[in-house]
Amino acid sequence: MNTPNPASTAQYVTPVPHNMVTTAFTLDGYRIVRNFGLVRGIIVRSRSIVGTIGAGLQTLVGGNITLLTDLCEKTREHAFDLMLQHAAELGANAVIGMRYDATEVMQGVTEVLAYGTAVYVEKEAS
Repeated sequence: MNTPNPASTAQYVTPVPHNMVTTAFTLDGYRIVRNFGLVRGIIVRSRSIVGTIGAGLQTLVGGNITLLTDLCEKTREHAFDLMLQHAAELGANAVIGMRYDATEVMQGVTEVLAYGTAVYVEKEAS
């Protein structure tokens, strides 16, 4: 008997808007009415051989190593977006205490984690 993959049968949920994410533990102008707990987005990436050679050549010149900067930025963005999707699936409309972490899993392979606390907030009365 085949069991359906939950990821393939899940409906798409609009992710939490970027302006509703903060590194603080409060969101100015809003009050927290429900806490959904920890949410995360995890990406594991490696550099291609072309990227590794190109980055190696850029280190000879010095300055910003754009190939690696672009890879890091895209990886963080992807992890961030996965975290926002996870929060929305729980019913949250904001994420507080957001942080990033990175770990080298093996040489040339890095895990990037975006995490925070998913919450439901309501606008404070003026």
